[in-house]
Amino acid sequence: MLYPAMSKLLEHVNSRYLLVNVVAHRARQISIEAEMNHEPLQDKPVTIAINEVARGELTASLKEKYRQ
Repeated sequence: MLYPAMSKLLEHVNSRYLLVNVVAHRARQISIEAEMNHEPLQDKPVTIAINEVARGELTASLKEKYRQ
């Protein structure tokens, strides 16, 4: 079973496609920041980004004209 559940993540980001893009972008930011500050990460950047979405710290939505 996945944790956090996909339904929990989709409460904060209303599209699976958008969720993948938001998590990937944030994971890159986390990785770059850790490298620049020479800080080791306890978890993988993608895991950290997914947990941020699950906690509601990171959200995104599509504009109405782009929804189908």
